[in-house]
Amino acid sequence: MTYDALSRRPTSGSSAATHESEDELYLEDVALQDIATRFGTPCYVYSRAVIEQNFLAYRDALADHPHLVCYAVKANSNLAVLNVLARLGAGFDIVSVGELERVLLAGGDASRVVFSGVGKQRYEIERCLQAGIHCFNVESDTELALIQQVASDLDRPANISLRVNPDVDANTHPYISTGLKENKFGVPIDTALDLYQRAAQMSHLRIVGVDCHIGSQLTDTSPFLDALARVLALVDELAAVGINIEHLDLGGGLGVIYDKETPPTVAQYISQVREQLGDRKLTLMFEPGRSIVANAGVFLTRVELIKETPDKNFAIVDGAMNDLIRPALYQAYQGIEPVISKNTPAATYDVVGPVCETGDFLGKDRELAIAAGDLLVVRSSGAYGFVMSSNYNSRPRPPEVMVDSSDAWLVRARESFADLVRGETLLPQL
Repeated sequence: MTYDALSRRPTSGSSAATHESEDELYLEDVALQDIATRFGTPCYVYSRAVIEQNFLAYRDALADHPHLVCYAVKANSNLAVLNVLARLGAGFDIVSVGELERVLLAGGDASRVVFSGVGKQRYEIERCLQAGIHCFNVESDTELALIQQVASDLDRPANISLRVNPDVDANTHPYISTGLKENKFGVPIDTALDLYQRAAQMSHLRIVGVDCHIGSQLTDTSPFLDALARVLALVDELAAVGINIEHLDLGGGLGVIYDKETPPTVAQYISQVREQLGDRKLTLMFEPGRSIVANAGVFLTRVELIKETPDKNFAIVDGAMNDLIRPALYQAYQGIEPVISKNTPAATYDVVGPVCETGDFLGKDRELAIAAGDLLVVRSSGAYGFVMSSNYNSRPRPPEVMVDSSDAWLVRARESFADLVRGETLLPQL
């Protein structure tokens, strides 16, 4: 998907006749230059229109089929983002009780929440049962026993679905591949039938689904459909022994365009899923995160210094790896361009931050016509931006801003130094 809400417009006073025309980037109807002036840099900026558009692509493709689209909160957990989705009737995929509390605070419905993740703790299970979530996606036999124990202690039924690992290569970065035998996620699909039969005998468990999630940033439907075929075979096996599944949860993982990827559209993907589903009466569930918010957000940063050496040119910016770690962690590509483009000669730069690490970069070998003081926009920063940020080097985290048509709202304030040391204490004098 592309930035439907990101566009270039002529700057005031520019003149094409004198070949000195300039243009600047807008998100929806707000100039990013104005965002930087008002809220400072670095900062994250999100488009409400694109978030809504991307969610509705799933809902529209599934409209006449029983479904639940559960946004993966881990991709971007800002309360305003969650609230936009809650207003559209979204479900939510969580991996911690903290994410549940965010969903509830943002107006989400607990009965539309699924709880994934390999390390659910007792207090988290208790809280989710008390809140009345839709389902636990169970990732091991020991977790299954723990949920049964907690549910029995509370005398509350727990809806469960097994997350099965189909051993399918998602052909993505190893750090975001989740469906191979060596990955920590899920139960092996060839042992799932036995585990389901054991679950069926547990007093406080109610089997409602099968779950499968094979990885993230997939740009080809083949791995999805390969995994689906294996999961549907399991559903048929379960039916044969009297265990009837209500929903099929295919997780998330649909890729987006960061550079030159060519992922399928949501409609194309879901059409293929529905065709392979056949006449099975299963509610379809999906857990999209990146494909909802990645291209709904940008990261604004300002060039502090230009450093030229005989071997490299560096654009040193005020954003850093602690703000946007994907390039350093995954060697991920994200587009970088000036907010105001100028008809001046370009040079090749590594765009780097002030953090004391060689791995502190936002992009390498980028052709940019820039000077100190210029604003840069890092595209595709709506997913796994702020949520993966840190205070490394005692750097306060940037603010988050939501654009809604011609309005811009501060939806998370910039951290202060006081925020960084809150809760810390000195040792008493001896």
